Amino acid sequence: LHHYKRGAYYPRGGASEIPFHIIPVIQKSGGNVLVRAPVNRILVNKDGAAYGVTVRKGQEDVEVLAPVVISNTGVFTTFQKLLSPEVHSKPEIQDRLDMMKHGRGSFLVFIGFDATQEELEIVPTNFWLFKSNDMDSMIDNFFSLSREEVADNIPMMFITFPSAKDPTAKIRHPGKSCMTILTMVKYEWFEEWKDSAVRKRGDDYYNYKMSIANKLFEWACIHFPKLKDKVAFMDAATPLTNTHYLGAQRGAMYSAEHNLSRFEAEAVARNRCSTPVKNLFISGQDVFSCGIAGALHGGLLCASTVLDHIVYIDLLLLKKKLKRKKARELGRVAKKLE
Repeated sequence: LHHYKRGAYYPRGGASEIPFHIIPVIQKSGGNVLVRAPVNRILVNKDGAAYGVTVRKGQEDVEVLAPVVISNTGVFTTFQKLLSPEVHSKPEIQDRLDMMKHGRGSFLVFIGFDATQEELEIVPTNFWLFKSNDMDSMIDNFFSLSREEVADNIPMMFITFPSAKDPTAKIRHPGKSCMTILTMVKYEWFEEWKDSAVRKRGDDYYNYKMSIANKLFEWACIHFPKLKDKVAFMDAATPLTNTHYLGAQRGAMYSAEHNLSRFEAEAVARNRCSTPVKNLFISGQDVFSCGIAGALHGGLLCASTVLDHIVYIDLLLLKKKLKRKKARELGRVAKKLE
C-alpha cells in the first residue's frame, strides 16, 4: 500500500491512455506491439536456452526470434503452457511452481448510468466492503459453498467509479457515469462452460452470472441508493471472461495466490525474474505483488535483471530532475505574479 501514501491516482482519459502513450515509446525504441497475435510457445534450443516465440497469425504460426524472452503471463502460464512438457517437467521448474498456488478467480460487474456524478452522489474513491472482520473464516466459508449458494452469500466486494476519477469523463461522455464492482469467486463454479465460445455460453451461464451481478449491485445500492433507478447498462465478467481476454489461468487476473507462504524468505529469494531456462525472464505480478503497482515493480525488477543495471536508481535521478524542473517553473510563475 506504499504507493497510496500520498493519495491514489488515475490516468486522465481512462485506462486506455496507458497503452496509447506507451506504444509510441516502444516503437521509437525499435520494438512493436501486436494485438490478436497470441503467443503459443516459447522456443527453446537443444542447449536449453530460449531464442524466441511462436505467434499465431490467422491459421499459421510465425516464429519471432529474440536474444531475450520476457514473459508477463505469470509463472503458471509461462512454465506449464508456453514451454514444452520436457522443459517444464524439469525439477528446478517444478520446485518453483510448487512454491506458488493458483490465485482466486475474479468476478467483475460493469455498470453504466444515465446520470452525472453529482446526481448519483458518487465520489472518486475506492470502497472495500466486508460482511465480517474474520477474513480467513469468511473467505473459507464462502469458497466451500456450492454453486447454487453463491449469489446469496457474497462476503466481500470492491467498488470504484472510474468516471468520477477522470476529469475528462464529463467532456467525453456528458451526462453519463460508470461503476465497476469486483469480488473473488471459485473457478469451479463456472467450469461447466469453459469449453464454450465467448458470448455464446448460453442462457444458463448468462442467468447465473447475472444473478451474482444483481446481488452485488443490490448491496452497492445500500450505500449509494441513487444508483438504482439510473442503470443504462450492466454486464458481468467471470473467470472464463478473464481467461479469454487476459489469458489468466483459471480466471485469476491477479495471477498467483497471495498467501503468506509466497512471501516467506525462501520463496521470495527463489521467485526471481530469472528462470531455469537461459534467456527467459518473468515480469509482472508474480515476481513482486498483484495489481498495477505490483506489476509495475515486477517490470522494473525484470528490466534491472536483464540489463544488469538497477533502473530504480535511474528513476530516482529522474524524479529529482523533474522536481527541480517543477521548482524552476513555479519560481518563474511566482516572479510574474510579483
